[in-house]
Amino acid sequence: MALYIGLMSGTSLDAIDAAVVDITDNKVSLKNATSYPIPEATKQQLLKLINGNGEDTIDLLGEVDAKMGQLFAESTLQLLTHSSLKAKDITAIGSHGQTIRHRPNQKHAFTLQIGDASRIAERTGITTVTDFRRRDIAAGGQGAPLVPAFHRSAFGSADEHRCIINIGGMANISYLPKDTQDKTSGFDTGPGNVLLDSWCLQNTGNSYDKNGDWGKSGRLNPTILKQMLSDDYFSLAAPKSTGREHFNIQWLHHQLQSHNESTENIQSCLTELTARSISDAIEEYYPETERLILCGGGCHNLFLRQRLQENLKDKTLDDSSGFGIDPDWVEAVAFSWLAHCTLNNIPANEPAVTGAHSPVVLGAIYPA
Repeated sequence: MALYIGLMSGTSLDAIDAAVVDITDNKVSLKNATSYPIPEATKQQLLKLINGNGEDTIDLLGEVDAKMGQLFAESTLQLLTHSSLKAKDITAIGSHGQTIRHRPNQKHAFTLQIGDASRIAERTGITTVTDFRRRDIAAGGQGAPLVPAFHRSAFGSADEHRCIINIGGMANISYLPKDTQDKTSGFDTGPGNVLLDSWCLQNTGNSYDKNGDWGKSGRLNPTILKQMLSDDYFSLAAPKSTGREHFNIQWLHHQLQSHNESTENIQSCLTELTARSISDAIEEYYPETERLILCGGGCHNLFLRQRLQENLKDKTLDDSSGFGIDPDWVEAVAFSWLAHCTLNNIPANEPAVTGAHSPVVLGAIYPA
């Protein structure tokens, strides 16, 4: 048995997901998982960095990098306690880090995830692997999405074409053809929960739309939806990736400036925007898909799931729980797997997904 811990903090900024994973003989088994909240004050500092406003940005970056490293370490220690494990039981930690900027299309492309891995390794006494995305960018890729290779390992089937739909702050898809000789592919389809959550918080005070009930109570405005879907990102050819730099509350306000709609109708439009951008991408790129496997926080939005199924009527829609991994923990598990690949010198990017010129070993290692 080889135990790893995967740490994931996504664009929703609500919590750190931590998972204990057994990776033995190329098989992945989730053993335990927990969620560790990000304090509101730290979340606001992260948003300040992400939005690029305010002074003393370098000082703020250094401070929040240290804070996030401490939080990642604390989440690991909490998980060890809950799992009755000790540091010596864990081979390594795979930490995604918190993305504060993702600019893969600039002349000098870059991506930046923070959460000081030196502090994680020092505080926990466990070798830590992080900074997975930059090597792919150095190889000419987008640095995202990185999970399709893991999706192939965990959810691939020789019997049917599958598409994994991960709905976090952003949404991405991984196409897993049943013929293993065919390449795994995928890309970010656009916003997942980020606009839904931002609009909900701004107008109701709630951090998310529970079950999608508020969005379901509204009425879809086709004109607004069409305008949103006309954004250049949706017609951009893959490989492509995106983040809060593009899809954020300012983007939404710009879309709405010439419209006067009720807040719940806007939420309905945003739900359909996420569903349509995903379903349109699947129909255009992977129409032969037979089974859709849903993971990420978007699984809990029942209205969003309903709209996805309605838009993709000819395909079976499940979530990842039926395939061995709870939807809430798939990405944390993925980064434990990526750490395993790093330590074993296994390339873990998918050039067909990211656009990199070749497979490369990802990540930087911080010894215990």
